[in-house]
Amino acid sequence: MRKKGLLHHIELNVADLHISLHFWGWLLSKLGYSIYQSWEKGQSWKLDETYIVFVQTREKHLPFGYHRSRTGVNHLAFHLDTKEEVDDFTSVLKERGVTILYTDKHPYAGGLSHYAVFFEDPDRIKVELVATATELN
Repeated sequence: MRKKGLLHHIELNVADLHISLHFWGWLLSKLGYSIYQSWEKGQSWKLDETYIVFVQTREKHLPFGYHRSRTGVNHLAFHLDTKEEVDDFTSVLKERGVTILYTDKHPYAGGLSHYAVFFEDPDRIKVELVATATELN
């Protein structure tokens, strides 16, 4: 298997580690990730060769907050296998009180050939779950 060019890991600083671990732990476990590392100020989840790390933002940086329109990460997108999975996740996200984005265009906010749900994590980082292109044909 080719590794060159594949994503190794992502590290996100979060405002409240406990809240973010609750939010992301549920989502990532549903996507097949498992806890990889844990320490006082962070935790990571891994799937195959890729892992995602969440670290408590240092106190001195908290007042600035996060906004996806500033320089930095805009959003994270994860593959799903079917449109039904997108619909199922959308229902569960709503039940959990998660803010769904672009509701006026859902599930085609990314275009007519892009079946996805867009939502926000507790720090308002945008997340996308998208059915693979082969499922849409």
